[in-house]
Amino acid sequence: MNQTKYIFVTGGVTSSLGKGIIAASLAKLLQGRGYRTTIQKFDPYINVDPGTLNPYEHGECYVTDDGAETDLDLGHYERFLNVPTSQANNVTTGRVYLSVIEKERRGEFLGKTVQVVPHITNEIKDRMQLLGKSGDYDIVITEIGGTVGDIESLPYIESVRQLVWELGENNGIVIHLTLVPFLAAAGELKTKPTQHSVKTLMESGIKADILVCRTEHELSQELRQKLALFCNVKKEAVIQSIDASTIYEVPNLMLEEGLDVVALKKLDLPKKASPDLKNWNTFLKRLKSPKQTVNIGLVGKYVEMQDCYKSILEAFIHAGAANETKVNVISIHSEHINAENVEEKLGTLDGVLVAPGFGERGIEGKIEAVRYVRENNIPFFGICLGMQMSVIEYSRNILGYAEANSTEMNEKTSHPVVSLMEEQKNVTDKGGTMRLGAWKCDIKPNTLAHKIYGEKTISERHRHRYEYNNKYADELQKAGLKASGVNPDTGLVEIVELENHPFFIGVQYHPEYKSTVANPHPIFVNFVAAAVNAHKK
Repeated sequence: MNQTKYIFVTGGVTSSLGKGIIAASLAKLLQGRGYRTTIQKFDPYINVDPGTLNPYEHGECYVTDDGAETDLDLGHYERFLNVPTSQANNVTTGRVYLSVIEKERRGEFLGKTVQVVPHITNEIKDRMQLLGKSGDYDIVITEIGGTVGDIESLPYIESVRQLVWELGENNGIVIHLTLVPFLAAAGELKTKPTQHSVKTLMESGIKADILVCRTEHELSQELRQKLALFCNVKKEAVIQSIDASTIYEVPNLMLEEGLDVVALKKLDLPKKASPDLKNWNTFLKRLKSPKQTVNIGLVGKYVEMQDCYKSILEAFIHAGAANETKVNVISIHSEHINAENVEEKLGTLDGVLVAPGFGERGIEGKIEAVRYVRENNIPFFGICLGMQMSVIEYSRNILGYAEANSTEMNEKTSHPVVSLMEEQKNVTDKGGTMRLGAWKCDIKPNTLAHKIYGEKTISERHRHRYEYNNKYADELQKAGLKASGVNPDTGLVEIVELENHPFFIGVQYHPEYKSTVANPHPIFVNFVAAAVNAHKK
Protein backbone atom coordinates (compact mmCIF):
# COMPACT_ATOMS: atom_id res chain seq x y z
CA MET A 1 0.00 0.00 0.00
CA ASN A 2 1.29 3.43 -0.96
CA GLN A 3 -0.94 5.53 1.28
CA THR A 4 -1.88 4.92 4.87
CA LYS A 5 -5.63 4.90 5.48
CA TYR A 6 -7.22 6.46 8.56
CA ILE A 7 -10.23 5.47 10.65
CA PHE A 8 -11.53 7.88 13.31
CA VAL A 9 -13.72 6.60 16.14
CA THR A 10 -15.93 9.14 17.91
CA GLY A 11 -18.51 8.64 20.66
CA GLY A 12 -21.92 10.10 21.38
CA VAL A 13 -24.78 10.17 23.90
CA THR A 14 -22.67 9.07 26.89
CA SER A 15 -19.12 8.19 27.84
CA SER A 16 -17.89 4.66 28.70
CA LEU A 17 -19.64 3.02 25.75
CA GLY A 18 -16.49 1.12 24.84
CA LYS A 19 -14.85 3.07 22.01
CA GLY A 20 -11.52 1.49 22.96
CA ILE A 21 -12.90 -2.05 22.74
CA ILE A 22 -14.60 -1.36 19.39
CA ALA A 23 -11.40 0.22 18.04
CA ALA A 24 -9.31 -2.71 19.30
CA SER A 25 -11.77 -5.27 17.92
CA LEU A 26 -11.81 -3.65 14.48
CA ALA A 27 -8.02 -3.46 14.53
CA LYS A 28 -7.87 -7.16 15.44
CA LEU A 29 -10.07 -8.07 12.45
CA LEU A 30 -8.06 -5.89 10.06
CA GLN A 31 -4.83 -7.35 11.43
CA GLY A 32 -6.32 -10.82 10.93
CA ARG A 33 -6.93 -9.96 7.27
CA GLY A 34 -3.27 -9.10 6.81
CA TYR A 35 -3.29 -5.31 7.25
CA ARG A 36 -0.62 -3.68 9.42
CA THR A 37 -2.81 -1.85 11.89
CA THR A 38 -2.27 0.35 14.94
CA ILE A 39 -4.52 2.37 17.24
CA GLN A 40 -3.98 5.72 18.94
CA LYS A 41 -5.97 7.59 21.58
CA PHE A 42 -6.52 11.36 21.74
CA ASP A 43 -7.73 12.46 25.17
CA PRO A 44 -9.37 15.88 25.67
CA TYR A 45 -8.21 16.55 29.23
CA ILE A 46 -5.56 19.19 29.90
CA ASN A 47 -3.19 16.99 31.92
CA VAL A 48 -0.05 16.41 29.86
CA ASP A 49 -0.46 12.68 30.57
CA PRO A 50 -2.32 10.53 33.13
CA GLY A 51 0.86 10.15 35.23
CA THR A 52 -0.21 12.64 37.89
CA LEU A 53 -3.89 11.64 37.94
CA ASN A 54 -5.32 9.88 40.98
CA PRO A 55 -6.39 6.34 39.93
CA TYR A 56 -9.89 7.12 41.20
CA GLU A 57 -10.06 9.88 38.57
CA HIS A 58 -9.02 7.98 35.48
CA GLY A 59 -8.30 4.35 36.36
CA GLU A 60 -4.82 2.92 36.02
CA CYS A 61 -1.98 4.66 34.25
CA TYR A 62 -0.67 2.32 31.53
CA VAL A 63 3.07 2.45 30.76
CA THR A 64 4.67 1.66 27.40
CA ASP A 65 8.16 0.31 26.64
CA ASP A 66 9.43 3.81 25.85
CA GLY A 67 8.28 5.10 29.24
CA ALA A 68 5.12 6.94 28.22
CA GLU A 69 2.46 7.21 30.93
CA THR A 70 -0.75 6.71 28.97
CA ASP A 71 -4.49 6.07 29.04
CA LEU A 72 -5.60 2.58 30.06
CA ASP A 73 -7.17 2.05 26.60
CA LEU A 74 -3.64 1.50 25.26
CA GLY A 75 -3.60 -1.61 27.41
CA HIS A 76 -6.60 -2.90 25.47
CA TYR A 77 -4.86 -2.11 22.19
CA GLU A 78 -1.80 -4.15 23.18
CA ARG A 79 -3.80 -7.02 24.70
CA PHE A 80 -5.84 -7.39 21.50
CA LEU A 81 -3.15 -6.80 18.87
CA ASN A 82 -0.07 -8.13 20.71
CA VAL A 83 1.84 -5.14 19.27
CA PRO A 84 3.64 -2.65 21.59
CA THR A 85 2.41 0.93 21.69
CA SER A 86 4.48 4.05 22.35
CA GLN A 87 4.39 7.73 23.27
CA ALA A 88 2.92 8.46 19.81
CA ASN A 89 -0.15 6.30 20.52
CA ASN A 90 -1.56 8.59 23.24
CA VAL A 91 -1.95 12.36 23.00
CA THR A 92 -3.73 14.72 25.40
CA THR A 93 -4.90 18.30 25.05
CA GLY A 94 -2.27 19.24 27.62
CA ARG A 95 0.51 17.78 25.46
CA VAL A 96 -0.86 19.50 22.34
CA TYR A 97 -1.08 22.92 23.99
CA LEU A 98 2.30 22.50 25.70
CA SER A 99 3.92 21.76 22.32
CA VAL A 100 2.23 24.73 20.62
CA ILE A 101 3.14 27.11 23.46
CA GLU A 102 6.78 25.93 23.40
CA LYS A 103 6.87 26.57 19.63
CA GLU A 104 5.42 30.05 20.18
CA ARG A 105 8.09 30.79 22.81
CA ARG A 106 10.79 29.76 20.34
CA GLY A 107 9.34 32.11 17.74
CA GLU A 108 8.42 29.36 15.29
CA PHE A 109 5.14 31.04 14.31
CA LEU A 110 6.98 34.16 13.09
CA GLY A 111 4.97 36.55 15.23
CA LYS A 112 1.56 35.27 14.12
CA THR A 113 -1.37 35.32 16.53
CA VAL A 114 -1.56 31.76 17.85
CA GLN A 115 -5.11 30.40 17.68
CA VAL A 116 -7.05 27.16 18.05
CA VAL A 117 -7.49 27.18 14.26
CA PRO A 118 -5.05 26.70 12.62
CA HIS A 119 -2.28 26.21 15.20
CA ILE A 120 -3.87 23.79 17.68
CA THR A 121 -5.68 21.87 14.94
CA ASN A 122 -2.48 21.65 12.86
CA GLU A 123 -0.64 20.21 15.86
CA ILE A 124 -3.41 17.65 16.37
CA LYS A 125 -3.41 16.69 12.68
CA ASP A 126 0.37 16.29 12.66
CA ARG A 127 0.16 13.94 15.65
CA MET A 128 -2.74 12.03 14.10
CA GLN A 129 -0.55 11.29 11.07
CA LEU A 130 2.70 10.60 12.94
CA LEU A 131 2.30 6.82 13.00
CA GLY A 132 0.85 6.75 9.49
CA LYS A 133 3.87 8.57 8.05
CA SER A 134 6.28 6.10 9.67
CA GLY A 135 5.66 3.62 6.89
CA ASP A 136 4.99 0.86 9.42
CA TYR A 137 1.20 0.76 9.10
CA ASP A 138 -1.44 0.34 6.39
CA ILE A 139 -4.29 1.51 8.60
CA VAL A 140 -4.26 3.83 11.63
CA ILE A 141 -7.31 3.86 13.90
CA THR A 142 -7.68 7.00 16.00
CA GLU A 143 -9.98 6.98 19.01
CA ILE A 144 -11.22 10.43 20.07
CA GLY A 145 -11.85 10.52 23.83
CA GLY A 146 -14.92 12.07 25.38
CA THR A 147 -18.32 12.60 23.79
CA VAL A 148 -19.32 14.61 20.72
CA GLY A 149 -20.67 17.95 21.90
CA ASP A 150 -18.22 18.31 24.78
CA ILE A 151 -16.48 21.69 24.73
CA GLU A 152 -13.05 20.13 25.25
CA SER A 153 -13.52 17.73 22.29
CA LEU A 154 -14.24 20.47 19.73
CA PRO A 155 -10.63 21.00 18.52
CA TYR A 156 -10.29 17.24 17.90
CA ILE A 157 -13.57 17.03 15.99
CA GLU A 158 -12.53 20.03 13.88
CA SER A 159 -9.14 18.38 13.24
CA VAL A 160 -10.87 15.18 12.10
CA ARG A 161 -13.10 17.20 9.77
CA GLN A 162 -10.11 18.94 8.21
CA LEU A 163 -8.04 15.79 7.94
CA VAL A 164 -10.77 13.69 6.30
CA TRP A 165 -11.17 16.48 3.74
CA GLU A 166 -7.40 16.79 3.18
CA LEU A 167 -6.86 13.03 2.85
CA GLY A 168 -9.42 12.81 0.06
CA GLU A 169 -12.11 10.29 -0.74
CA ASN A 170 -11.66 6.71 0.54
CA ASN A 171 -8.60 7.61 2.63
CA GLY A 172 -10.28 8.60 5.89
CA ILE A 173 -13.57 7.48 7.44
CA VAL A 174 -15.46 8.16 10.67
CA ILE A 175 -17.07 5.52 12.87
CA HIS A 176 -19.50 6.95 15.41
CA LEU A 177 -20.22 4.86 18.49
CA THR A 178 -23.55 5.66 20.07
CA LEU A 179 -26.19 4.31 22.44
CA VAL A 180 -29.61 2.88 21.60
CA PRO A 181 -31.24 2.68 25.04
CA PHE A 182 -34.06 0.35 26.01
CA LEU A 183 -36.90 2.05 27.89
CA ALA A 184 -38.50 -0.55 30.12
CA ALA A 185 -41.67 1.52 30.61
CA ALA A 186 -42.25 1.71 26.86
CA GLY A 187 -40.83 -1.76 26.22
CA GLU A 188 -38.81 -0.62 23.23
CA LEU A 189 -35.45 0.61 21.98
CA LYS A 190 -35.19 4.33 21.27
CA THR A 191 -33.20 5.85 18.38
CA LYS A 192 -33.64 9.52 19.26
CA PRO A 193 -30.40 9.86 21.32
CA THR A 194 -28.45 8.46 18.37
CA GLN A 195 -30.19 10.82 15.94
CA HIS A 196 -29.30 13.83 18.11
CA SER A 197 -25.71 12.64 18.52
CA VAL A 198 -25.26 12.23 14.76
CA LYS A 199 -26.88 15.65 14.23
CA THR A 200 -24.34 17.20 16.64
CA LEU A 201 -21.53 15.53 14.69
CA MET A 202 -22.91 16.84 11.39
CA GLU A 203 -23.15 20.35 12.82
CA SER A 204 -19.38 20.12 13.23
CA GLY A 205 -19.05 19.26 9.55
CA ILE A 206 -18.52 15.52 9.92
CA LYS A 207 -20.69 12.84 8.34
CA ALA A 208 -20.45 9.47 10.07
CA ASP A 209 -19.62 6.69 7.61
CA ILE A 210 -20.46 3.87 10.03
CA LEU A 211 -22.70 3.79 13.10
CA VAL A 212 -21.87 1.32 15.86
CA CYS A 213 -24.86 1.08 18.19
CA ARG A 214 -24.36 -0.12 21.77
CA THR A 215 -27.48 -1.92 22.88
CA GLU A 216 -28.82 -4.41 25.41
CA HIS A 217 -31.27 -5.89 22.89
CA GLU A 218 -31.13 -6.98 19.25
CA LEU A 219 -31.70 -4.24 16.68
CA SER A 220 -34.54 -5.16 14.30
CA GLN A 221 -34.20 -4.64 10.56
CA GLU A 222 -36.84 -1.90 10.78
CA LEU A 223 -34.88 -0.10 13.46
CA ARG A 224 -31.64 -0.39 11.44
CA GLN A 225 -33.44 1.05 8.42
CA LYS A 226 -34.74 3.94 10.52
CA LEU A 227 -31.25 4.70 11.87
CA ALA A 228 -29.78 4.52 8.37
CA LEU A 229 -32.41 6.91 6.98
CA PHE A 230 -32.30 9.50 9.75
CA CYS A 231 -28.52 9.34 10.27
CA ASN A 232 -27.60 9.41 6.58
CA VAL A 233 -25.65 6.12 6.46
CA LYS A 234 -26.06 2.91 4.47
CA LYS A 235 -28.13 0.22 6.17
CA GLU A 236 -25.19 -2.22 6.15
CA ALA A 237 -23.19 0.47 7.95
CA VAL A 238 -25.51 0.34 10.97
CA ILE A 239 -23.59 -2.05 13.21
CA GLN A 240 -25.05 -3.60 16.35
CA SER A 241 -22.77 -3.87 19.38
CA ILE A 242 -24.76 -5.90 21.89
CA ASP A 243 -23.66 -6.51 25.49
CA ALA A 244 -21.19 -9.41 25.71
CA SER A 245 -20.13 -11.63 28.61
CA THR A 246 -16.49 -10.66 28.01
CA ILE A 247 -14.75 -7.95 25.99
CA TYR A 248 -12.85 -10.72 24.19
CA GLU A 249 -16.07 -11.77 22.41
CA VAL A 250 -16.40 -8.39 20.71
CA PRO A 251 -14.10 -9.10 17.71
CA ASN A 252 -16.28 -12.09 16.80
CA LEU A 253 -19.46 -10.04 17.25
CA MET A 254 -18.03 -7.31 15.00
CA LEU A 255 -17.03 -9.96 12.44
CA GLU A 256 -20.63 -11.26 12.39
CA GLU A 257 -21.89 -7.71 11.90
CA GLY A 258 -19.41 -7.11 9.06
CA LEU A 259 -17.77 -4.02 10.61
CA ASP A 260 -14.39 -4.79 9.03
CA VAL A 261 -15.91 -5.48 5.60
CA VAL A 262 -17.87 -2.22 5.61
CA ALA A 263 -14.78 -0.28 6.76
CA LEU A 264 -12.59 -1.79 4.05
CA LYS A 265 -15.23 -1.03 1.41
CA LYS A 266 -15.39 2.60 2.57
CA LEU A 267 -11.58 2.78 2.38
CA ASP A 268 -11.56 1.16 -1.06
CA LEU A 269 -9.37 -1.70 0.17
CA PRO A 270 -9.62 -5.41 -0.75
CA LYS A 271 -11.12 -7.74 1.86
CA LYS A 272 -8.25 -10.23 1.41
CA ALA A 273 -8.74 -13.51 3.30
CA SER A 274 -11.18 -13.92 6.18
CA PRO A 275 -9.62 -12.90 9.51
CA ASP A 276 -7.48 -15.59 11.10
CA LEU A 277 -8.92 -15.83 14.61
CA LYS A 278 -7.96 -19.46 15.32
CA ASN A 279 -5.68 -18.71 18.31
CA TRP A 280 -8.07 -16.04 19.56
CA ASN A 281 -10.97 -18.47 19.57
CA THR A 282 -8.87 -21.15 21.27
CA PHE A 283 -8.27 -18.64 24.05
CA LEU A 284 -12.00 -17.81 24.18
CA LYS A 285 -12.93 -21.48 24.42
CA ARG A 286 -10.55 -21.99 27.33
CA LEU A 287 -11.86 -18.83 28.98
CA LYS A 288 -15.49 -19.93 28.72
CA SER A 289 -14.96 -23.61 29.64
CA PRO A 290 -12.71 -23.70 32.71
CA LYS A 291 -11.99 -27.03 34.40
CA GLN A 292 -11.60 -25.57 37.88
CA THR A 293 -11.97 -22.36 39.89
CA VAL A 294 -9.55 -20.58 42.24
CA ASN A 295 -10.07 -17.63 44.55
CA ILE A 296 -7.28 -15.06 44.53
CA GLY A 297 -7.28 -12.03 46.80
CA LEU A 298 -6.20 -8.69 45.34
CA VAL A 299 -5.02 -6.58 48.28
CA GLY A 300 -4.93 -2.92 47.32
CA LYS A 301 -5.90 0.58 48.32
CA TYR A 302 -7.98 1.50 45.24
CA VAL A 303 -10.23 -1.57 45.11
CA GLU A 304 -13.47 0.47 45.01
CA MET A 305 -12.75 1.20 41.34
CA GLN A 306 -11.87 -1.85 39.22
CA ASP A 307 -10.24 0.23 36.46
CA CYS A 308 -7.46 1.11 38.93
CA TYR A 309 -6.15 -2.45 38.47
CA LYS A 310 -7.36 -3.03 34.90
CA SER A 311 -4.19 -4.62 33.53
CA ILE A 312 -3.86 -6.93 36.56
CA LEU A 313 -7.46 -8.12 36.18
CA GLU A 314 -6.96 -8.74 32.46
CA ALA A 315 -3.68 -10.56 33.10
CA PHE A 316 -5.59 -12.91 35.43
CA ILE A 317 -8.07 -13.58 32.61
CA HIS A 318 -5.19 -14.47 30.24
CA ALA A 319 -3.45 -16.63 32.85
CA GLY A 320 -6.71 -18.29 33.88
CA ALA A 321 -7.43 -19.31 30.29
CA ALA A 322 -3.87 -20.65 29.93
CA ASN A 323 -4.52 -22.83 33.00
CA GLU A 324 -8.11 -23.64 31.95
CA THR A 325 -9.09 -22.09 35.28
CA LYS A 326 -11.66 -19.50 36.27
CA VAL A 327 -9.93 -16.95 38.48
CA ASN A 328 -12.26 -15.29 40.97
CA VAL A 329 -10.47 -12.10 41.96
CA ILE A 330 -11.63 -11.01 45.40
CA SER A 331 -10.87 -7.34 46.08
CA ILE A 332 -9.71 -6.66 49.65
CA HIS A 333 -9.07 -3.11 50.86
CA SER A 334 -5.69 -2.99 52.59
CA GLU A 335 -6.93 -0.30 55.00
CA HIS A 336 -9.32 -2.87 56.47
CA ILE A 337 -6.72 -5.58 57.19
CA ASN A 338 -5.17 -5.96 60.62
CA ALA A 339 -3.70 -8.72 62.80
CA GLU A 340 -7.10 -9.53 64.28
CA ASN A 341 -9.00 -10.07 61.03
CA VAL A 342 -6.29 -11.11 58.54
CA GLU A 343 -7.08 -14.83 58.90
CA GLU A 344 -10.76 -14.21 58.33
CA LYS A 345 -10.03 -12.18 55.18
CA LEU A 346 -7.23 -14.28 53.65
CA GLY A 347 -7.43 -17.71 55.25
CA THR A 348 -9.69 -19.36 52.65
CA LEU A 349 -7.93 -17.93 49.57
CA ASP A 350 -5.86 -19.95 47.10
CA GLY A 351 -3.45 -17.07 46.46
CA VAL A 352 -2.88 -13.41 47.31
CA LEU A 353 -1.60 -10.59 45.10
CA VAL A 354 -0.49 -7.42 46.87
CA ALA A 355 -1.01 -4.63 44.38
CA PRO A 356 0.99 -1.55 43.38
CA GLY A 357 0.18 1.94 44.65
CA PHE A 358 1.58 5.15 46.10
CA GLY A 359 1.47 6.77 49.51
CA GLU A 360 1.12 5.73 53.14
CA ARG A 361 -2.59 4.87 53.24
CA GLY A 362 -3.27 1.15 53.72
CA ILE A 363 0.40 0.19 54.00
CA GLU A 364 0.22 -1.64 57.33
CA GLY A 365 -2.62 -3.79 56.01
CA LYS A 366 -0.48 -4.83 53.05
CA ILE A 367 2.42 -5.71 55.34
CA GLU A 368 0.09 -7.77 57.54
CA ALA A 369 -1.24 -9.58 54.46
CA VAL A 370 2.31 -10.49 53.37
CA ARG A 371 3.13 -11.81 56.85
CA TYR A 372 0.04 -13.99 56.92
CA VAL A 373 0.54 -15.60 53.49
CA ARG A 374 4.27 -16.10 54.12
CA GLU A 375 3.68 -17.86 57.43
CA ASN A 376 0.73 -19.92 56.15
CA ASN A 377 2.25 -21.03 52.82
CA ILE A 378 -0.38 -19.31 50.67
CA PRO A 379 0.93 -18.46 47.16
CA PHE A 380 2.03 -14.81 47.10
CA PHE A 381 2.71 -12.37 44.28
CA GLY A 382 3.77 -8.77 45.01
CA ILE A 383 3.91 -6.10 42.32
CA CYS A 384 5.96 -2.88 42.73
CA LEU A 385 4.75 -1.53 46.09
CA GLY A 386 3.61 -5.09 46.87
CA MET A 387 7.20 -6.30 46.42
CA GLN A 388 8.46 -3.49 48.65
CA MET A 389 5.95 -4.50 51.34
CA SER A 390 7.38 -8.03 51.29
CA VAL A 391 10.87 -6.62 51.90
CA ILE A 392 9.60 -4.48 54.79
CA GLU A 393 7.64 -7.40 56.30
CA TYR A 394 10.64 -9.72 56.14
CA SER A 395 12.93 -7.08 57.63
CA ARG A 396 10.54 -6.48 60.53
CA ASN A 397 9.58 -10.06 61.36
CA ILE A 398 12.65 -12.10 60.36
CA LEU A 399 15.57 -9.67 60.69
CA GLY A 400 13.95 -8.15 63.79
CA TYR A 401 14.04 -4.55 62.57
CA ALA A 402 10.70 -3.45 64.01
CA GLU A 403 11.08 0.06 62.58
CA ALA A 404 11.90 -1.14 59.02
CA ASN A 405 10.01 0.89 56.44
CA SER A 406 10.16 2.75 53.16
CA THR A 407 11.26 6.37 53.22
CA GLU A 408 8.13 7.02 51.15
CA MET A 409 6.12 6.28 54.32
CA ASN A 410 8.61 7.38 56.99
CA GLU A 411 11.58 9.54 56.02
CA LYS A 412 13.13 9.15 59.49
CA THR A 413 12.93 5.35 59.76
CA SER A 414 16.03 3.82 61.37
CA HIS A 415 15.96 0.98 58.81
CA PRO A 416 15.09 2.33 55.33
CA VAL A 417 14.99 -1.07 53.57
CA VAL A 418 13.18 0.69 50.72
CA SER A 419 14.43 4.16 49.86
CA LEU A 420 14.40 6.94 47.31
CA MET A 421 16.76 6.57 44.35
CA GLU A 422 19.67 9.02 44.52
CA GLU A 423 18.71 10.69 41.23
CA GLN A 424 15.15 11.20 42.56
CA LYS A 425 16.12 13.20 45.64
CA ASN A 426 16.16 16.60 43.94
CA VAL A 427 13.14 16.01 41.70
CA THR A 428 10.37 18.59 42.16
CA ASP A 429 8.16 17.93 39.10
CA LYS A 430 6.01 14.83 39.62
CA GLY A 431 4.97 14.10 36.03
CA GLY A 432 7.14 11.78 33.95
CA THR A 433 10.03 11.75 36.43
CA MET A 434 9.84 8.24 37.90
CA ARG A 435 11.76 5.20 36.68
CA LEU A 436 9.58 4.53 33.66
CA GLY A 437 9.40 2.12 30.75
CA ALA A 438 11.35 -0.99 29.84
CA TRP A 439 14.44 -1.89 31.88
CA LYS A 440 16.56 -5.04 31.71
CA CYS A 441 16.80 -7.59 34.48
CA ASP A 442 19.37 -10.37 34.81
CA ILE A 443 17.89 -13.48 36.40
CA LYS A 444 19.96 -15.76 38.59
CA PRO A 445 20.01 -19.49 37.75
CA ASN A 446 18.26 -22.11 39.90
CA THR A 447 15.62 -19.64 41.12
CA LEU A 448 11.83 -19.48 40.87
CA ALA A 449 12.20 -16.46 38.59
CA HIS A 450 14.43 -18.44 36.21
CA LYS A 451 12.00 -21.34 36.23
CA ILE A 452 9.16 -18.96 35.37
CA TYR A 453 10.90 -17.04 32.57
CA GLY A 454 13.32 -19.68 31.28
CA GLU A 455 15.67 -16.85 30.29
CA LYS A 456 18.80 -15.21 31.69
CA THR A 457 17.82 -11.65 30.78
CA ILE A 458 14.36 -10.15 30.52
CA SER A 459 12.90 -6.69 29.91
CA GLU A 460 9.96 -5.38 31.94
CA ARG A 461 8.14 -2.07 32.35
CA HIS A 462 8.57 0.11 35.43
CA ARG A 463 6.68 2.93 37.11
CA HIS A 464 8.04 3.81 40.53
CA ARG A 465 10.27 6.20 42.47
CA TYR A 466 11.47 4.12 45.44
CA GLU A 467 13.78 1.09 45.36
CA TYR A 468 15.00 -1.90 47.35
CA ASN A 469 17.90 -0.60 49.47
CA ASN A 470 21.01 -2.61 48.57
CA LYS A 471 22.57 -1.81 51.97
CA TYR A 472 20.32 -4.54 53.40
CA ALA A 473 20.81 -7.02 50.53
CA ASP A 474 23.34 -9.31 52.28
CA GLU A 475 21.29 -9.53 55.48
CA LEU A 476 18.05 -10.27 53.65
CA GLN A 477 19.78 -12.80 51.40
CA LYS A 478 21.29 -14.69 54.34
CA ALA A 479 17.94 -14.68 56.13
CA GLY A 480 16.24 -16.33 53.14
CA LEU A 481 14.71 -13.54 51.05
CA LYS A 482 16.64 -14.05 47.83
CA ALA A 483 17.32 -11.32 45.28
CA SER A 484 16.81 -13.41 42.13
CA GLY A 485 16.70 -10.59 39.58
CA VAL A 486 18.96 -7.54 39.32
CA ASN A 487 19.20 -4.68 36.84
CA PRO A 488 22.59 -5.07 35.10
CA ASP A 489 23.20 -1.33 34.70
CA THR A 490 22.21 -0.02 38.13
CA GLY A 491 22.60 -3.07 40.37
CA LEU A 492 19.09 -2.44 41.69
CA VAL A 493 17.13 -5.49 42.84
CA GLU A 494 14.17 -6.27 40.59
CA ILE A 495 12.90 -9.62 41.96
CA VAL A 496 12.79 -11.16 45.44
CA GLU A 497 11.62 -14.65 46.35
CA LEU A 498 11.52 -17.26 49.10
CA GLU A 499 12.86 -20.77 48.54
CA ASN A 500 10.91 -22.82 51.09
CA HIS A 501 7.45 -21.66 50.11
CA PRO A 502 4.88 -22.98 47.59
CA PHE A 503 5.09 -19.71 45.61
CA PHE A 504 6.46 -16.42 46.93
CA ILE A 505 7.71 -13.77 44.51
CA GLY A 506 7.82 -9.98 44.47
CA VAL A 507 8.77 -7.88 41.46
CA GLN A 508 9.70 -4.20 41.32
CA TYR A 509 8.25 -3.82 37.81
CA HIS A 510 4.73 -4.16 36.37
CA PRO A 511 4.43 -7.49 34.54
CA GLU A 512 0.70 -6.96 34.00
CA TYR A 513 1.45 -4.35 31.31
CA LYS A 514 2.96 -6.98 29.01
CA SER A 515 0.29 -9.68 29.33
CA THR A 516 -1.72 -10.20 26.13
CA VAL A 517 -4.18 -12.75 24.79
CA ALA A 518 -1.45 -14.20 22.57
CA ASN A 519 1.23 -14.10 25.30
CA PRO A 520 -0.13 -14.39 28.85
CA HIS A 521 2.53 -13.19 31.27
CA PRO A 522 4.52 -16.13 32.68
CA ILE A 523 4.47 -14.91 36.30
CA PHE A 524 0.67 -14.67 36.25
CA VAL A 525 0.42 -18.08 34.54
CA ASN A 526 2.67 -19.69 37.17
CA PHE A 527 0.96 -17.87 40.03
CA VAL A 528 -2.46 -19.15 38.93
CA ALA A 529 -0.98 -22.66 38.55
CA ALA A 530 0.33 -22.42 42.14
CA ALA A 531 -3.14 -21.30 43.28
CA VAL A 532 -4.65 -24.32 41.53
CA ASN A 533 -2.24 -26.61 43.42
CA ALA A 534 -3.08 -24.87 46.69
CA HIS A 535 -6.80 -25.28 45.99
CA LYS A 536 -6.43 -29.02 45.38
CA LYS A 537 -4.72 -29.44 48.75
